[in-house]
Amino acid sequence: MYNLYLVTLVSLLIHVATYAQTVPPSQTASPAPVDLNERVRQLEENQRFSDQGLAKSIDDLLWYQKLGDVAIIDKVRYASKPPHVIKNPTGQGANNPVVIPAYTFVSRKFASAKKLPLLIFVHDGVHGDFSTLYAHVVRELVDQGYMILAPEYRGSVGYGGTFYNQIDYGDYENDDVLAGKRWAVENMPQVDADRVGIIGWSHGGMITLMNIFDHPEDYKVAYAGVPVTDIIARLGYKPASYRTIFSAATHIGKDPSDNVAEYRRRSPVWNAQKLKTPLLIHTNTNDEDVNVLEVESLINALKAHEKKFDYKIYQDAPGGHSFNRLDTKLARDSREEIYKFLAKYLNPPAAVK
Repeated sequence: MYNLYLVTLVSLLIHVATYAQTVPPSQTASPAPVDLNERVRQLEENQRFSDQGLAKSIDDLLWYQKLGDVAIIDKVRYASKPPHVIKNPTGQGANNPVVIPAYTFVSRKFASAKKLPLLIFVHDGVHGDFSTLYAHVVRELVDQGYMILAPEYRGSVGYGGTFYNQIDYGDYENDDVLAGKRWAVENMPQVDADRVGIIGWSHGGMITLMNIFDHPEDYKVAYAGVPVTDIIARLGYKPASYRTIFSAATHIGKDPSDNVAEYRRRSPVWNAQKLKTPLLIHTNTNDEDVNVLEVESLINALKAHEKKFDYKIYQDAPGGHSFNRLDTKLARDSREEIYKFLAKYLNPPAAVK
């Protein structure tokens, strides 16, 4: 691939040199110098986004192959908030809402049911997507009779550079997910508006928590697996390169030392006093991504505010951060705990016994 970039750059230079030789000096303007490093960077970035788009298209097809026998699958789009950072506020369409893609899954077995419970399934990853790595979990949920909406909130991969750079860690992403829930209630006739839950792991767990803290009236129940809970503490045990991401304009825009209040506002642990929704939390002591200390801090904060909730701290469960998303007996048993908890509040037609 690097050779391709080199050939492109050489061709460009030859073209410039040829043009300079054929045009009389009096007609030539002083050309801007060609920054080869910047040109290579742009080419590499364009190639990366192109590769992500291709991978997303392939994965979209895989959803039908993996789940088409049990689910009616669709991909929809809805409007959310405008971009968090607008470079030219007076530009044409600058304040237009960001359009969010989302997957919907409806059980074929219960397609004729009048009303069904809905789960908002929030994917993980700072820049991630709802991929077929979750196919086995979606199958288990669809088999129980849940409808599923999985939002590809701003910053998700596979939709080009502009969408990728819309990421707003812990703020407008939460609103993208909420907008998806409200879209589903309004536009999917089978959805029972009184039986809507939300689930997510890792970054998806963080978004799940912030949704129920800020909008408890929208959700009947929630599950947060190995959730990011305290951005300030998280940046403290991550390398400098990770911390730099969050001070970029496309993220929070400032270092915690410059705006600690904003980091607190976006961290579930500092919003624990708002809990009103039934909640189950899982964490793992050997998690290599979200250190257990984050989740323990949330658990302690919820207890300090005398909140009623359920939780389980797994001790060195194989799989670390992904321990209960694997294809192991422990993972299946853990997911069964989740499904039984959700069923108490959402009453799916074929609940796990």
